[in-house]
Amino acid sequence: MESGVRLTDAPLSWKGTVMSTRSSDHDSQGEIETTGPSQWDRRVGFGEIGRQKGPKKAVVLLSGGLDSATVLAMAGAEGLDCHCLTIDYGQRHCVELAAARRVAAALGAASHREVTLDLRAIGGSALTDDIEVPKDEDPASHGAPVTYVPARNTIFLGLLLAVAEVVGASELFIGANEVDYSGYPDCRPVFLEAFEHLAGVATVAATEHGVRFHVRAPLLAMSKAEIIQRGTALGVDYSATISCYDPAASGGACGRCDACQLRRRGFFEAGIIDPTVYSNSAP
Repeated sequence: MESGVRLTDAPLSWKGTVMSTRSSDHDSQGEIETTGPSQWDRRVGFGEIGRQKGPKKAVVLLSGGLDSATVLAMAGAEGLDCHCLTIDYGQRHCVELAAARRVAAALGAASHREVTLDLRAIGGSALTDDIEVPKDEDPASHGAPVTYVPARNTIFLGLLLAVAEVVGASELFIGANEVDYSGYPDCRPVFLEAFEHLAGVATVAATEHGVRFHVRAPLLAMSKAEIIQRGTALGVDYSATISCYDPAASGGACGRCDACQLRRRGFFEAGIIDPTVYSNSAP
C-alpha cells in the first residue's frame, strides 16, 4: 500500500469558501476580516486571521460508517463549512472508504481528503492483523475487544488537527459515542478533553495566533437508536454507509460482528427499517 493523500471536491450544500485553490461564486462569503497579521504562516495554512464573514469551518473525521455520517449531517445543520478526512489505514473493512466518498458527496462536504497510512505495519488488532473478527458475541462485554486498533483515535485526531490548521478550521468533529466507552479508551470524554488541550499547545495556529480548537463529539451521550433517529431527521441515507468489521467480498455486511449487532439493534430500537445490505451468510 502506497502512502499518500487524495483530495476531492464534493458538491456544496453549505455555502462558503471551499479551498483557496478552487474558484467559486461563493468565495466572497468565506472571506475573513483581518484583525492582526494578514495571514497564518504559509507553512501551516492559508486562512487569514480574524472574524469570518461567511460560514465557520469544521473538519470531520469520516469513516463511511453510521456514526460519522450522522456527525457530518449534524455539523452541516449548524451551518458549518465541513471539510472531511477519511483514512485508509489498511483496515479489513476497506469497503468503508467508498462509503465515505458517497456520504461526503451526498451531504455536501466542502472537501474530502483521503490519507493512506498503513497501520498493518503495526498490527495488534483484528482490523489490521491476522486476527479473527469475533462473531455472535455480546457487544456489551467488558474489556477492550480485539477490534481495538492501538492508539487509532490519537493518530486520526492528529491528522484531523493538521487538516484543521490547513483549511483554517477550529472545530474538530469525531463520531465517538457512549456504546464505545467500555472497550475503547480513545472514545472517552477524558481522552477527547486531553486531545483538545494538546491541540492548544501543539499547533502554530493556537500558540502563535490564538486559535482555540474544540474537539466535538456530539454523539457522546446518545444511544445507537437516538443517533439513527437524529440522522434520519437530518436526511442521512444510511444505505450509503457500512459499519461491518468483516464484510463479504461483495461488500455485504456479515450481520454477526459487534458493529453489525449494534447497528441492527439501533435500527430496531429506533423503529426504522434497516437499509443495510447483508451477505448471504448473515443470520
